[in-house]
Amino acid sequence: MSQDDYIPPKVWTWDQESGGRFASINRPISGATHDKDLPVGKHPHQLYSLATPNGQKVTILFEELLAAGHSDAEYDAWLINIGDGDQFGSGFVEANPNSKIPAMVDHSGDAPLRVFESGNILFYLAEKFGAFLPKDHRARTEAMNWLFWLQGSAPYLGGGFGHFYAYAPFKMEYPINRFAMEVKRQLDVLDKQLEKNEFLAGSDYSIADMATAPWYGRMATEGAYEEGKTFLQAGDYKHVVRWAETIFARPAVQRGRMVNAASGDPSKQLRERHDASDFETKTQDKLEG
Repeated sequence: MSQDDYIPPKVWTWDQESGGRFASINRPISGATHDKDLPVGKHPHQLYSLATPNGQKVTILFEELLAAGHSDAEYDAWLINIGDGDQFGSGFVEANPNSKIPAMVDHSGDAPLRVFESGNILFYLAEKFGAFLPKDHRARTEAMNWLFWLQGSAPYLGGGFGHFYAYAPFKMEYPINRFAMEVKRQLDVLDKQLEKNEFLAGSDYSIADMATAPWYGRMATEGAYEEGKTFLQAGDYKHVVRWAETIFARPAVQRGRMVNAASGDPSKQLRERHDASDFETKTQDKLEG
């Protein structure tokens, strides 16, 4: 059926064959599909994730906290393979009833505390350790402005543009145009902000930058969604490119982007992270070599 032939029915029903690349894991109901407990390691913070842009936000922050001397921010990072449906295991659903990565459980208190939604995990950890979130009221509010901007904007880039441009069963002009226009508008918003500021909230590097760089920074520098960078001319947003290159050059960011990576260059894949030494000894190229 082409896009010109579709007439919505009066009542929507689930067609399991029409979901594109992710048809096997998308469904209109919540809850677990199978029983599977989550592993628990030795550190206070247990992270269950995958190195998508949303997953990278949190591992970048963990690595930045450790690099800044917050030794109590040690963490175990366990791989959740969303292509295999790990997010629908009973233990993961208990940690995040929305079945989306990342999810975290903090064991440092009297009882385990679940924290889900990537932006909330960033805020929780920044608050807990008093880092990467300004204490000054005005600066803090500006950082939170941009964190919430990203949380609201990223679905247009990923679930909107990325889905229809790269993952849908066939190309459809209207949704690709609709989401391309919105993503370019968002890149322009970022570019104008970064023309006047070193980082999103001003002169201070914050969780807003850590949240946004894996999404829009990656698109503007490395590209994403097949030929999306070329299609959107994302490299033309020179202030976004400058900012993203600065962030991606940080050693802690480079480590954070490796954690829970399960594709790409094997030397950049640290599928599970339980100790800082794992970056030297347990990347996938060494495990397979």
